[in-house]
Amino acid sequence: MAVYAYEDRNSLHRSKADESYQIGEIGHPVRAYLSVDQIVETARRAGADAIYPGYGFLSENPELARACAAAGITFVGPGAEVLELTGNKSRAVAAAREAGLPVLTSSAPSDSVDELVSAAASLRFPLFVKAVAGGGGRGMRRVGDSAALPEAIEVASREAESAFGDPTVYLEQAVLRPRHIEVQILADTRGNVIHLYERDCSVQRRHQKVIELAPAPNLPAELRDRMCADAVAFARHIGYSCAGTVEFLLDQRGEYVFIEMNPRIQVEHTVTEEITDVDLVSSQLRIAAGEALDDLGLEQETVHPHGAALQCRITTEDPANGFRPDTGRISALRTPAAPASGWTAAPTSAPRSAPTSIPCWSS
Repeated sequence: MAVYAYEDRNSLHRSKADESYQIGEIGHPVRAYLSVDQIVETARRAGADAIYPGYGFLSENPELARACAAAGITFVGPGAEVLELTGNKSRAVAAAREAGLPVLTSSAPSDSVDELVSAAASLRFPLFVKAVAGGGGRGMRRVGDSAALPEAIEVASREAESAFGDPTVYLEQAVLRPRHIEVQILADTRGNVIHLYERDCSVQRRHQKVIELAPAPNLPAELRDRMCADAVAFARHIGYSCAGTVEFLLDQRGEYVFIEMNPRIQVEHTVTEEITDVDLVSSQLRIAAGEALDDLGLEQETVHPHGAALQCRITTEDPANGFRPDTGRISALRTPAAPASGWTAAPTSAPRSAPTSIPCWSS
């Protein structure tokens, strides 16, 4: 069963569901999808025994996990305490340091411009101003010198409060021309953790991923092994369960640092599925139902990557207007014909030459 806002009444996920329930008020779809109370109450009335948050809106929200527990509904994901830790980037970095992972030098979090400017004295420029509760490139500003720092803090703080309801930010040492490598992990509720190797997400724009590759090209085997082992160690250290991604920055000298953990399935999870033949979404559901990795037939020694997979996010934007989100008509769409190509696209439910629409949000 599925929930949908009025504006998404023609969406693919609704048409594929056996049952669907409209939530929220017409004209306020984002508010609808952020309504923990209404989503949990709808699930309760429908007789659902679990809520799967996917990779949007409330997928990293500890309040939903907590509300599910109170209602006797399984939340398909880690517990509320783990979500609170991973959702606070400063706390996550501290936990990574405790687990023995390499981390960047950073300041204490604050919403005070003066405090953060003072803290910058112990850091080297360039650095990043980052929202404690940030994600998707929002609440983040790169700063090249001290003169630009106060304004960057103010802008990032305002953006963070608008996007996440929390103006707190912190300063972090910047890594010059890094590769962005993330490790997919899978953990059950009995303390067992495995990795499913890595993805390279270095091609980004506005700090948002554009292309994801698996496995990461030209990554030495010894370095891959260390990064994957660190990802498993971090997940085990914080008591993680379900699917998650541990993210690293890799510099040109071959040294890497932990930056964050995404405590959910990610958009790019399919490239990992392609090279490992592991169905991550099915694994999430089975783990949430109480099964162990052994029940899924998953052991570290049995996961062997093969081939390569690539995902490209093609968004509807206006290149003549600063690549702002835009609508338009799809006049032609030709998909790969090779049997091995795992092609997915959105909007897949639209008829030929249908207009695309992004009424309230974008990536």
